[in-house]
Amino acid sequence: MQEWMQWIQELGFPIFVSFYLMHRVEGKLVAIHDALITMKAP
Repeated sequence: MQEWMQWIQELGFPIFVSFYLMHRVEGKLVAIHDALITMKAP
């Protein structure tokens, strides 16, 4: 937890939130990609 607080202090809150959201969205994009590939396969 201490490391996270240090990151927030160094990078700033908006940058921290942006990285967090990008990390969350990436997992969802991979799931969508896999679903589309599955639908495309005969």
